[in-house]
Amino acid sequence: MHFTKMQGVGNDFVVVDGRGSDRDWSAMAMRVTDRHLGIGSDSLIVLLTSERADFGMRAWDTDGSEAETCGNGIRCLARYVLEKKLASPDRDEITIETVAAVNRVTFERQDGRVSGFVVNMSKPRFSEAEIPFTRMNGDDEVACRGPMTVYMADVAGRPLELNLVSMGNPHAILFLDYPVADFPMSVFGPLVERLPVFPERVNFEVARVLDDNRIEARVWERGVGETQACGSGACAITIASKTLGYTGDRVIVQLPGGLLRASYNGTGDVVLAGPAEIVYEGEWPE
Repeated sequence: MHFTKMQGVGNDFVVVDGRGSDRDWSAMAMRVTDRHLGIGSDSLIVLLTSERADFGMRAWDTDGSEAETCGNGIRCLARYVLEKKLASPDRDEITIETVAAVNRVTFERQDGRVSGFVVNMSKPRFSEAEIPFTRMNGDDEVACRGPMTVYMADVAGRPLELNLVSMGNPHAILFLDYPVADFPMSVFGPLVERLPVFPERVNFEVARVLDDNRIEARVWERGVGETQACGSGACAITIASKTLGYTGDRVIVQLPGGLLRASYNGTGDVVLAGPAEIVYEGEWPE
């Protein structure tokens, strides 16, 4: 199986052309993403055909679970189809269908080369059913901040104010008033991911607002663990920050792997921008 190793601000993927293939992609993901016994990556991205868009995409994480969307993965797939000449280099945009939505990807060019990708990640979803978030009993402490549900969780004896939003996949954002590097993510990440109020588990972000258009953040990805970056997570952080009045419409999210740009005007679609690059290519001996 031919594969392409790719990364978007350190969030890395094994990308394969799955058109016409009938494989157990979940089992394949667990094998190829293993950093000791496989190729090593956060997720497996599979290019597929689509009846609704130019290309289809599905993503499986290291534990074999499927992710509904992946902002960095969408940009990497856009780079992939350009480099493989599956889309004309003269085009200004393509569409990619994920489980969550059809995403429009436009190309940023510098000196004649595509240097970045801007992805329309569609509208955020706020309802408890769409996240999904299920109250366990009447004692759950839940508040509303505009359209957003805020869950006051008690995790290992520590109160965490989790701001909930879905980008087609679920996110819980905790805002800090100290550097995100100081947060014990390895302790609380797996606990928050599997809180019983999240029936499909949850992606957990910790964020600190630096000024009205900059946020630093770390992400614990559902099914993966802590990653260098997360595109849908950057979108979720931007939405929560805008909704709470911490930042304006446009935000630079500073993650361990680099910078992502996101914008949200409070009512429309969320837009995510950033780079995507090929690392190397190879053959997987099935």
